[in-house]
Amino acid sequence: MPPMVAFHGGRSISDELAQQQRRLRLKKVIRELSEMRGMGTELVSVVIPPDRMISDVRQHLGQESGQAANIKSKSTRKHVSDAIESAISSLNRYKTPGDGGIAIFVGHVIVGNNKTRLISTVIDDPPEPFSSFRYRCDSTFEISQLEEMMIDRTSYGLFVIDRSEAAYGLASGKRLHCQEHITSLVPSKHGRGGQSAQRFERLIEEAAHNFFKKASERASNYWLPIIKDLKGVIIGGPGATKDFVVKNDYFHHEIKKLIAEPYFDVGYSNESGLRELIQRAGSTMDQIELDVERTLVDQFLQEVMKSNPKATYGELMIRSALDQGAVSTLLLSESLNQRRTSFYCKDCKEEWEKTQLKTSENGKCPVCDSNQVYEDEEKSMDLIDNLSLLAGHTSAQVRLISLDTEEGATLSSAFGGIAALLRYPIS
Repeated sequence: MPPMVAFHGGRSISDELAQQQRRLRLKKVIRELSEMRGMGTELVSVVIPPDRMISDVRQHLGQESGQAANIKSKSTRKHVSDAIESAISSLNRYKTPGDGGIAIFVGHVIVGNNKTRLISTVIDDPPEPFSSFRYRCDSTFEISQLEEMMIDRTSYGLFVIDRSEAAYGLASGKRLHCQEHITSLVPSKHGRGGQSAQRFERLIEEAAHNFFKKASERASNYWLPIIKDLKGVIIGGPGATKDFVVKNDYFHHEIKKLIAEPYFDVGYSNESGLRELIQRAGSTMDQIELDVERTLVDQFLQEVMKSNPKATYGELMIRSALDQGAVSTLLLSESLNQRRTSFYCKDCKEEWEKTQLKTSENGKCPVCDSNQVYEDEEKSMDLIDNLSLLAGHTSAQVRLISLDTEEGATLSSAFGGIAALLRYPIS
């Protein structure tokens, strides 16, 4: 049997955090699966939606196994047969696909020097139900349905404008995307007098009208194809132009229905203005996590610089703070890829825990120096899960911080991806 990576729910944590962790684990699994390659078309992907009977899938795999006997290459034939047999063996553990369905990815993947290793990854608790049945045998795994699950469909349209420039885009999940920055040719002043003044004033207003129309139409055309995924449209700008544009119906009527009030005063009408708009409209954009993450990390950065800070960082200090019940909010970077591994020594029976990379070797016993060291897989878990569980014992909040903001990147690179806001200072 190949080494199996199971992907399923487990220990008791809050529903919100459990969903965050489920998505994070899926994100990591997707990345790992996308990098795997087979020597030939010998990587088997099986995706089973909730409404598909396990017996039907098992029968389908049996038929595919029969077809595999016709493969000319001896090694490919054996590898495909092994993969299908492993998939059937995995399916035998289930009576139904469950509420979300099951996905199985199995096959001989290249590990270097023309060598392969049989791996099996089973996902039986996806963040969303699988939509359709898939069976594919190829040199790569079929992960399109998994990738689709990672798209955050809660989005806000963002629009900033004044008479000189405009910008629009999307805030989706934790990401800001500036689609376009447009500059106008509207003159700000003129030195003409008399009748010329009136004529130039008309020309200026006509130019402004054309610019407002162009900017709002482009933004509308960008949002309309994804309108069902838009929760709202947020408007901002440095002056009264934003109010004028909305009031005078420059936007498509379907887009105008989504425009949320109030309109926000921001310093610029470019990409910087969009970023400021997110900050100012954070309470309105309650489903957007970007501003929340930035605020929490900023709070930590400000606090940790104080002489007697209610903040700390680093795994050792965080564990100590958790033991004392001092942690108010635990900040964990999504970049953390370590594992809290539980070991035991077969010779002297010593047991201990250690944080290490998943690929690290077991090493020697710290007591008797024996090589007979084994991992206790029942007690071992990802570091994120381990720290989250400890936080739950004292009702501390846990926030997973992405790398999609400058603040999130700083948390990962400068503080090791582990930090906390405290209830009180600790020594």
